Amino acid sequence: MSRFGQRRGRGSRDSLDNSIVSDSWRMFRIMAEFVDGFDTMSSIDVPAVTVYGSARTPSDDKDYLLAEQIGAELAKNGFGVITGGGPGIMEAANKGAASAGGVSVGLNIDLPHEQEPNPYANLELNFEYFFVRKVMFMKYSMGFICMPGGFGSLDELFESLTLIQTQRIKPFPIVLVGSEFWTGLVDWIRDKLLGNGNIGSEDMFLFQVMDDVDEIIKYFKKTVIV
Repeated sequence: MSRFGQRRGRGSRDSLDNSIVSDSWRMFRIMAEFVDGFDTMSSIDVPAVTVYGSARTPSDDKDYLLAEQIGAELAKNGFGVITGGGPGIMEAANKGAASAGGVSVGLNIDLPHEQEPNPYANLELNFEYFFVRKVMFMKYSMGFICMPGGFGSLDELFESLTLIQTQRIKPFPIVLVGSEFWTGLVDWIRDKLLGNGNIGSEDMFLFQVMDDVDEIIKYFKKTVIV
């Protein structure tokens, strides 16, 4: 069995043909997700900020309440809010944006657990492929806000940092919200990555760590290029 769950028997023409057909149809499904995503997201007529964070954060958690407040303040200041469309921090940011009458986008993905669409996105898309979904985040966001999260949030954070560092995309503001949560990681990046010469000193300025909502909003109003 291959890594992709397809058995390619040696000398088996049927097995080979089935694999080719399956890969061809997968290509068309991927193309369809891109087309649907581009068509839908291009309708957003305000600068949008993506808010990342854990799907597991309960609604009474301080980070949930903070994400809801950030979503509302972004909307009040003319920004759209994009999230992964699921529960937790994503739901909170969508809820805040929707309650303030703003554009609230949810880019949901089919997962075996955790990820059910939240009811607060007034523009919703569903994806099967992570990489298509991440293209939509990168292409249609003017900035990223990273709340406390897990592997998925870190994946999205480091992909954005990599693309900016390697000049594959234009730089945009990235804010890590919650110094208590992020300080350990930032110290590790400084001590290990910068200390070992794996990144340059200028790379430490690709992101900011903030706690105050007013400070975050002022920073995006100052740095987002519309």
